[in-house]
Parts: sequence; C-alpha cells; structure tokens
Amino acid sequence: MVTTLTVVMIGGLLVVIGLLVTRLNADDIPLPAEINLPDSTTPEAVTIGATWIAVVSGDQILILDRESGRLRQTIELERPTP
Repeated sequence: MVTTLTVVMIGGLLVVIGLLVTRLNADDIPLPAEINLPDSTTPEAVTIGATWIAVVSGDQILILDRESGRLRQTIELERPTP
C-alpha cells in the first residue's frame, strides 16, 4: 500500500516537472517591434490574444493587430455614475 502510493507520488512529481520544463522552454510570443498608439494615450494594461493585442487606456480599449500593430477597433467605456 505504502509502496504503491510512493510510486504514484514519484510518477506525479515527474509529470509535473516534465510539464514545467516543456512550458518554460516554449518559444516567445511573436509581437510587433513597436506599437503606435494615438496621441495622449497612456497604456494602463495590455492583454494578448491569438490574433490581437488589447491596450486599456482610461475610458477606452484599443484592439490592435498582433502581427502588424495596426489599430483594428476602439471600444469606448462608460464610467459608472456615482
């Protein structure tokens, strides 16, 4: 009983180590060399999707093409009224 548990624990540990090594050695995410944001835009947060990059700036979200860095969409956010 104890031997079986020990073997299972060692096997699980090897699997976790293998997954960590595989994921940490993955290639870097391809990004454009530079992203041109509209004037007076201060980025507050960035999220990367499969084909897009989202930049949160104040009351708007800018959706950019991941490969070219071209602006694809602007989403205006409404501030909640107190």
